[in-house]
Amino acid sequence: MEIKEHLPDAEAAGYENSRRGSPLLGPGELWLSPSYWRDRNVVVTGGAGFLGSHIVERLRALGCRNVTVPRIEEYDLTQLDAVRRLYKAARPDTVIHLAAVVGGIGANRKNPGRFFYDNIIMGVQMIEEGRRVGVEKFVQLGTICAYPKFTPVPFKEEDLWNGYPEETNAPYGLAKKSLLVQLQAYREQYGFNGIYLLPVNLYGPRDNFDPASSHVIPALIRKMLEAKEAGHTEVWIWGTGQASREFLYVGDCARAVLLAAEHYDGAEPVNLGTGAEIKIKELAELISDLVGFKGRLVYDPTQPDGQPRRCLDTSKALQLFGFKSHVPFREGLERTIRWYEAENGDLAAEPNGLELQRLPGSFEESHDRA
Repeated sequence: MEIKEHLPDAEAAGYENSRRGSPLLGPGELWLSPSYWRDRNVVVTGGAGFLGSHIVERLRALGCRNVTVPRIEEYDLTQLDAVRRLYKAARPDTVIHLAAVVGGIGANRKNPGRFFYDNIIMGVQMIEEGRRVGVEKFVQLGTICAYPKFTPVPFKEEDLWNGYPEETNAPYGLAKKSLLVQLQAYREQYGFNGIYLLPVNLYGPRDNFDPASSHVIPALIRKMLEAKEAGHTEVWIWGTGQASREFLYVGDCARAVLLAAEHYDGAEPVNLGTGAEIKIKELAELISDLVGFKGRLVYDPTQPDGQPRRCLDTSKALQLFGFKSHVPFREGLERTIRWYEAENGDLAAEPNGLELQRLPGSFEESHDRA
């Protein structure tokens, strides 16, 4: 199977298209550079998934000619032989490692051992083999679940090690956080240029709307649209509704990852987000309004809220590689709802990522679940 996408030489058109309609950059913000990406060989694990597909699209717009998207059918990244075959076939100078076994609170509670093992072994092997073959830049996506349960808000990168993660997410969060230790150790001993990014919960078109594994925004959108169509008078929601979350539009996150890959070479982790939080109750009310559901929202306090609050200090991302989010939250939700409706409600039947096989099953690109 051909694993490389040989992209057309459309640097000028692609780059201008990527700029068209974008807001003017604020102080400290940076553009992505087509000349940097054009001739690079890039591996994007999880590259057909939610975040990964948006990153690959941006690489294409930037004129990047060689992008490798490994498929689980051929490259099971929990297996060392598959990782070695991938590096031999792709010969990348840049690796963006998004692939992860992920799920919501329920999936985390049912699969703590698998979430720990599969995530840590994929990352450890990808980093080690990348070092062995001389990869120039390794970008590791971490998780907001790695922060301590009671981290002061806004979360600062310096607080990452000041406590134990929220219990239901701890195996996943600690597995991903261990990869930061590996990257820092490899930088110190081998001079390996690996960076570590901490995105908040993502949302947007192509998100996973499967009720068994979706996170809070697609779950609420689907529930409320289905309730509206069925004429139901109420929708039940896990938890008290008092927990808060921060959300980043997937297109903004894709831009952030590539900006960091291009401009950041530091050892310290960096948060990716908007710096604004919203309570789940307020989020549910907003989605109800946007989809036109007129019924009652009922909260189930017997189900866990997860981490009480999540909101990031995002100043380092602007300072270190010129990233600031652009898409307003309400607008991002409207885009997501329009996309879902355009798909005629058939999303649950689609494999929405290269590695997504439905739990128990799968690798998907890493992004956080409420």
